[in-house]
Amino acid sequence: MAEQMKKPEMDLGEQTRVRREKLAELQAAGEDPFQLTYFDWDATSRQIKENFDALEGKPVKVAGRLMSKRGMGKVSFCDLQDKDGRIQLYARQDEMDEAVYKKFKKFDIGDIVGVDGEVFRTQRGEMSVRAKNITLLSKSLLPLPEKFHGLQDKELRYRQRYVDLMVNPDVKNNFLIRSKFIQFMRRYLDERGYIEVETPVLNTLAGGAAARPFVTHHNTLDIDMYMRIATELPLKRLIVGGMDRVYEIGRIFRNEGMDPKHNPEFTTVELYQAYTDFHGMMDIAEGILSGAAKEILGSYQVEWLGRQLDLTPGWRRLTMVDAVREYAGVDFAVISDDAEAVAAAKAIGVELAETADKTWGNALYACFDQKVEEKLIQPTFITMYPVEVSPLTKRSPADPRLTERFELFVCHSELANAYSELNDPIDQRRRFEKQAELRDRGDDETEMLDEDFLTALEYGMPPTGGMGMGIDRCVMLLTGADTIRDVILFPTMKPLD
Repeated sequence: MAEQMKKPEMDLGEQTRVRREKLAELQAAGEDPFQLTYFDWDATSRQIKENFDALEGKPVKVAGRLMSKRGMGKVSFCDLQDKDGRIQLYARQDEMDEAVYKKFKKFDIGDIVGVDGEVFRTQRGEMSVRAKNITLLSKSLLPLPEKFHGLQDKELRYRQRYVDLMVNPDVKNNFLIRSKFIQFMRRYLDERGYIEVETPVLNTLAGGAAARPFVTHHNTLDIDMYMRIATELPLKRLIVGGMDRVYEIGRIFRNEGMDPKHNPEFTTVELYQAYTDFHGMMDIAEGILSGAAKEILGSYQVEWLGRQLDLTPGWRRLTMVDAVREYAGVDFAVISDDAEAVAAAKAIGVELAETADKTWGNALYACFDQKVEEKLIQPTFITMYPVEVSPLTKRSPADPRLTERFELFVCHSELANAYSELNDPIDQRRRFEKQAELRDRGDDETEMLDEDFLTALEYGMPPTGGMGMGIDRCVMLLTGADTIRDVILFPTMKPLD
């Protein structure tokens, strides 16, 4: 940074020109850094700091990016950033080959170097590496953002995540937590006898969810295909085939709007277990999220979207009818007539979608969606959804207007959706046909009729519990992120041109 402070008038173009000239000089001298292929490092910044007493005075080899340079003349201090963090470098001309030191003085902030040295503590007590030799491994031709302000423009940070990760150390932690969460989830499911599988991304039908798909074209077959909007139907085919516990962690694509909770491509886990129901899925959802918080963060207490949340196991389970009664003041348990239900919804300012039938179930769901969801802060399972909005879910034996389904809400955000899976092929066909009718009315986010899936059900599927969890939103919860873009390395962005 001292170089930049000396020449405040140097603009980006000038700095780039100077760096390219330095590279040309190196190449002319037969010292092209881009021809180097290997550096045998043996320690990271964290390893040195955590094991300092044992390593003090010992030789080490470290590698990383120069993030700062300071000092004058024959002594220089630098901050080296590697995969684990930062460590100070101490370079002194009379402790190194003079020619090596002079070359090092020409290095720029952002250059990637390999350092041979020894571990020591400076007079000010800072754990450091005393450099004996410094090798330029890659030349940075563009200057990093200014030290004290960093890369602040959020749009630019998402477009240039590589720079964001360099200059904003806390950003990397979000993605370390994401990786740890996925590792924990895999271990949790594997220990319970689940098998991880892979299903097609390209399909001739878009099924398993109510969403608008992306369409692409297969040249050889000369057919349009859909990028998957869910992994549900292929996974349930595997349940039919006798793979009793399966899960898939994978990318999902939905041609929908973008906001703090939605990105057109996102990651989910879907899991299916034979011989259980949606109650079994509730236990797994709670176990994964609470267990991950405890293991990764060390606590069940987290803060998200300005709220203090308690993820201690034993989350509230509330039927949709009870939730609407509690939060919206309408008791659908005492309403049986469709017209009366629609009128009750309208009385509290709730309107049904134009394509929706004016039924008790649609009125109940509209009341929940418009008046209740926003009030759910602490972890809450909302259960027993109307059949109209649950085309793949088994009906409740106690009330055929409802289904054995839940959604998990935390801080008014949906994190999981689960069913006692519908395994009656005759009922499933009727519901697919109803979805097709809605599609004909203009609702392009309804289920498509999948004849092969119906054939699979006709062979017989055991009672099954299934669930989908949004990994991105779970990571938002664990990291305290207020937008999904902060937990997706490369979020979808509109091209600048």
